[in-house]
Amino acid sequence: MTKKTIWAVIAVFIAWAILDFILHNLLLSSLYEQTKQLWRPLAEMNMPLMYVVTLVLSICFCVIYGFLVEPKSIGRGTLYGIVTGLGMGFSMGFGSYVSMPIPLSLAFAWFIGSWVEFIIGGILVGLIIRPAKQ
Repeated sequence: MTKKTIWAVIAVFIAWAILDFILHNLLLSSLYEQTKQLWRPLAEMNMPLMYVVTLVLSICFCVIYGFLVEPKSIGRGTLYGIVTGLGMGFSMGFGSYVSMPIPLSLAFAWFIGSWVEFIIGGILVGLIIRPAKQ
């Protein structure tokens, strides 16, 4: 892994952690409260594991961009984020809706929230993982 990729992983991880906090703790807190019978109590949630999951996803996201996306640019990074975010967000939101008794509004919020996170991640990898200057 190159230094640029490591910096991208760090940036994407931090951005996604902040966005997850905003989405889940601030924007969706009332929806979670309305469906509290579906969730573990906060004291029982494994936050270290949650951060490991986010870190592994950040690593995979950045490494795939670094190895497979050409040419490297902010535009390509953004497009990469749009496309991967669409797939991941749709599967996270509506894939969960199919198997869990969550409200459709929550599934939609997970979809949009994930999509936005991936777009921001794509912008970050496009900014950080760039070709070496000639």
